[in-house]
Amino acid sequence: MEEFTLLPDLASRTFGGGIIHANDEFFAAADHLVEPASPVFAPRTFGQKGQVYDGWETRRRREPGYDTVIVRLGAPGVVHGIDIDTAFFTGNYPPYASVEGAALDGYPDAAQLLEADWTPLVPRSALSGDSQNLFPVDSRQRFTHVRLNIYPDGGVARLRVHGEVVPDPRLLPAIFDVAAAEHGARIASCSNMFYGHPQNMINPGLARSMGDGWETSRRRDDGNDWVLVQLAAPAIIELAELDTSHFKGNAPGSATLRGIDGRVGLLDDPDDWFDLLPQIRLSPDTRHRFPIPVVPVATHVRLDIYPDGGMARLRLHARPDAAVLRARYEATT
Repeated sequence: MEEFTLLPDLASRTFGGGIIHANDEFFAAADHLVEPASPVFAPRTFGQKGQVYDGWETRRRREPGYDTVIVRLGAPGVVHGIDIDTAFFTGNYPPYASVEGAALDGYPDAAQLLEADWTPLVPRSALSGDSQNLFPVDSRQRFTHVRLNIYPDGGVARLRVHGEVVPDPRLLPAIFDVAAAEHGARIASCSNMFYGHPQNMINPGLARSMGDGWETSRRRDDGNDWVLVQLAAPAIIELAELDTSHFKGNAPGSATLRGIDGRVGLLDDPDDWFDLLPQIRLSPDTRHRFPIPVVPVATHVRLDIYPDGGMARLRLHARPDAAVLRARYEATT
């Protein structure tokens, strides 16, 4: 069940997720639900409305009904699982919750969303307090919004909507970063992620700190570390950006990039891979940009760093196969 938590959180503020509507936010604002950081708690920290909570908390209901919040997914896509995290809510968590999804074009407001057609994703289910409540979702439909309902009231720290990103190809330029998670790229595997998950490396925006990148432990052998990225679509890569920002005493000494078309080659056959960027020296705390000569179409790219260290961001600007993007979108809408 927990495997879906390795997929990107489509609702996260990292991708631009946000709250469109909440019927009640008396004790704590619903905006906390989509914060990427783990919730925190300071006991006996009181404001004018009571204990301060890092989550969404509604008042105690004195009439029939339930509370609800509508979240715009920062990265629309197919939902594989939902985490309703009640961290630090003990005597005030909702005993039950349900989640629904909707797919709307454009930028609907709260009134339009309240009138939308909603599809059940998680039926009314029991929750535990101060816990991650994980629910797998069996759907192949693309959603742009989700609605969390809590019965009858209470507090939820975070709402994580894990799934695969499916961008609208009509909103993409001819050349874009095919290694970006917000466009549908994902981490396929890596050698080591002791200090930082490689997912950070393909997240939007510039890294905010060394903790917002991929970092391996120190190697004490003759090998090197690597990460494999499945691209958003088969593409011809034209420009690579290897960003070591914030990594000063722990940047890799050098790196290589190799590609493969996984539709015709085998990922575990070295002969099916081709060079994108030969081994090249890297500088600490630097955004490196390298033009890529004309090469075959790639579906996957492997970044090798020598021998170890940290990388803030990996960007691969390319011309993707528009037909593949369109087919993926149409299959889920």
